[in-house]
Amino acid sequence: MTFYETEWRKLLRHGLHLEEPTFVGRSCYARLDGDVRLRLEFVTNRISAQYEGIKATIINRKDGPIDSVSLWFGDILGIKKGNNPNFTQGILPHIWEGGSGPEWYVYQPSGADYRILADAVNGYAAMFQEPRQSGLQIGQAMK
Repeated sequence: MTFYETEWRKLLRHGLHLEEPTFVGRSCYARLDGDVRLRLEFVTNRISAQYEGIKATIINRKDGPIDSVSLWFGDILGIKKGNNPNFTQGILPHIWEGGSGPEWYVYQPSGADYRILADAVNGYAAMFQEPRQSGLQIGQAMK
């Protein structure tokens, strides 16, 4: 199992809701509804081999891309404090792909961090899914 697949699986364990996920390199693919799919990938922003976020792309299987958004770790998680004396002010979380392979640089996300990231992806993906039937009618208040 690759580093990136391990990270996707951590997100799944912490609440990322994906149907039939498939892992390829730094990407994860899943079915949303009918012909609509979700592609998630770890992406760089400014520095090569420094993965600072997740790009989520909604794809229609027949017609191609519908929409995409970049969810930056710094925007979602903020600056994180660690035990490294070189970063006393904290650091923006990111994955660094160095000589020994990819790893979180200085700060390793907590379970709460993975839940926050999973919620951000779930919220975006939900905008492109058909509403699910529930016991409540639209407009009916919950008691």
